[in-house]
Amino acid sequence: MEVRDIQNKEIWENFLLGCEEKTFLQSWNWGEFNKLQGNKIWRFGIYGNNELIGVVLINKLVARRGVFLSLPHGPVLKDKTKELKKEVLAVLLNKLRDIAKDEGASFIRISPPWKKNEENEAIFKNLNFKDSPLYLSPELMWELNISPSEEELLTGMRKTTRYLIRQAMKNQDIEISSSQKVEDLETFENIYQDTVKRHHFVPYSFKYLKNEFLSFQPDEQSLFFHGKYNGEVLYSALIIFWQNTAVYHHAATALKYPKIPVAYLAQWEMIKEAKRKGCKLYNFWGISPENNPNHPWTGLSLFKKGFGGYEIEFVKTKDFPLSWKYWPTYFFEKLRKTKRGL
Repeated sequence: MEVRDIQNKEIWENFLLGCEEKTFLQSWNWGEFNKLQGNKIWRFGIYGNNELIGVVLINKLVARRGVFLSLPHGPVLKDKTKELKKEVLAVLLNKLRDIAKDEGASFIRISPPWKKNEENEAIFKNLNFKDSPLYLSPELMWELNISPSEEELLTGMRKTTRYLIRQAMKNQDIEISSSQKVEDLETFENIYQDTVKRHHFVPYSFKYLKNEFLSFQPDEQSLFFHGKYNGEVLYSALIIFWQNTAVYHHAATALKYPKIPVAYLAQWEMIKEAKRKGCKLYNFWGISPENNPNHPWTGLSLFKKGFGGYEIEFVKTKDFPLSWKYWPTYFFEKLRKTKRGL
């Protein structure tokens, strides 16, 4: 087994097309996004007997708390057997340690799209990985199979959600639109900042959101949606369409008219657009755990679950410490997690 560079987008994307456990955070265009952000990246293929059996996108992140290597929802493998995962991870770890040494990274942070179970957790434990104090990419997500008809999808929703969608459809003052223009980020940003003030979270920068949109735009994989009431934008979202899945990645809501269900109709229109684009799945992205009712995402998670679907849980994000510099980061992030109620 060996690790090699992959510099061909077609080879990368075609391999991922044949994999089940994956998200767009390992897509070719997410690598392009990281380059726009100024991050150094590596795209590796894992080969066994000269056959491509896995891919992994690695990002070098430079933060105030230090330099580390990031593997968001990677590596991605076709074969999900325990033995192969163990071998791939061991080979990959050797490569990562060499890169980390050259780049001055103090730790490796990895969050593969592998289902959470004792077997997968044991693979990391045996290689001396430890649970990360913060998640790297969502470990708990909500997904909906949108292959059924529109009427079947409506039937599968929570009664209240279905009622609010139908009420919104009757309201002629509500308008839902979509856009492929980067200029529409300004509309999103206005509502987004209002949401940040209300929920007191650390926002993504304008540059971050712009670069994400632009990275997927050439392949028509990014789309803004806006929901208006009486001509005023109350809801905005950025959706990523990748390999038969639509991802509800960023959204913002204004509460000027809290009883007007603009967000419900917008979500329904986004699901219908995903169906028109040939998507089979609609991923609502991260949700809060059931055992933490005080989690800051609890209200948003209830909203997402109202549309029907099922939970997906990946193994916890893991860290591999490489120097003493990791430990100040570990304790800082542990404190930050507690303060944020995560």
